[in-house]
Amino acid sequence: MTTQPPRRHEARQPPVRGRISVIGIIGEILITAGVLVFLFLGWQLWLNDLVVGADQNKQGVALSHSWSAATPVHQAPTPEVSTPTVITPKDYGVPVVAKAPSNARKFAVMYVPRFGADYARSVSEGVGTTDVLDKNGIGHYPGTQMPGEVGNFAVAAHRTTHGAPFKQLATLQVGDKIYLQTADGYYTYDFRGLEYVRPTGVGVLDAVPQSPRVAATDRVMTMTSCNPMLSAAERIIAYAVFESWQPTSAGPPTAIAASVNASQ
Repeated sequence: MTTQPPRRHEARQPPVRGRISVIGIIGEILITAGVLVFLFLGWQLWLNDLVVGADQNKQGVALSHSWSAATPVHQAPTPEVSTPTVITPKDYGVPVVAKAPSNARKFAVMYVPRFGADYARSVSEGVGTTDVLDKNGIGHYPGTQMPGEVGNFAVAAHRTTHGAPFKQLATLQVGDKIYLQTADGYYTYDFRGLEYVRPTGVGVLDAVPQSPRVAATDRVMTMTSCNPMLSAAERIIAYAVFESWQPTSAGPPTAIAASVNASQ
């Protein structure tokens, strides 16, 4: 039996550190950038819309209060008898039509119960992106008619970002009411339907939408925005027809009285 010579203790090699590759660094940078982009989109498309939308509602309410405070509301006398009576809506005649203001100036407040009880967005003259749609909310196409006027009162607003005033445009149902308040009074429109057109489809702005050679006899409203969401590939169009109007002194329509009288 032979004896094996004792082995020398092999020196332990220090652990080899992994080399940091350029690809690894780039990957980490891209992951971090992706997370930041995701957070930004979440802010821009959700939280920011909530914050800006709420602020636009407050501005609309404040504008409404300025008109209501300037015109006393006449209260109807209380009937002396308790027998049931049929209330007939009062006819206030031909609606007052205001002159279009200068660009970017607010002249109306829009209420859409379908969009929420607190929905009260101001309407400004013009449809410029930076000076109206991004800043004030809803813009009125210059050259189209004003609220209550025979022809087409056409407006535009964002469906995403900057408060997204028309985010819920596609949820409108036939018969939904759309109310516009100006310094002169309240104009009620009745929603009739949706249409989708290409960005070049400017015929929706005609006095009689899509009928440039037809003389207008009705009062209509056209609401436009981009479609689909997060895209400008086409336009979503909502049409409504004029139903009635009442002066500021008569007070707001019952359906929006709570919104109009809300505290600033």
